Amino acid sequence: MLIVRFKVKCRPEKVEDLRTAFEAVVAPSRTVEGVLHFDIAQDITDPNSFIATEVFVDKAALARQESLPEVQTVIALLPNVLAADPEATIYTVSSSEPWG
Repeated sequence: MLIVRFKVKCRPEKVEDLRTAFEAVVAPSRTVEGVLHFDIAQDITDPNSFIATEVFVDKAALARQESLPEVQTVIALLPNVLAADPEATIYTVSSSEPWG
């Protein structure tokens, strides 16, 4: 299983453009085979930042999700809206269990 954390800081005047593009990614991403969870949220301490938390069964599922046209639209948009380099980390998880 892979967990991806992706955080971007947007230029203030471009927040709505990026939010709209991210909103278009969520629903189709959740239907991709092998995507277990897919969430994008706005940072409550920095309204110019967005954080994606994505859980995939394997690298093939990640590749399928990244090939979506909506994702490609976001990738093309990023150079024009970001205020800083994105932060991205992929975690490889060997086991998991429900909390509580």
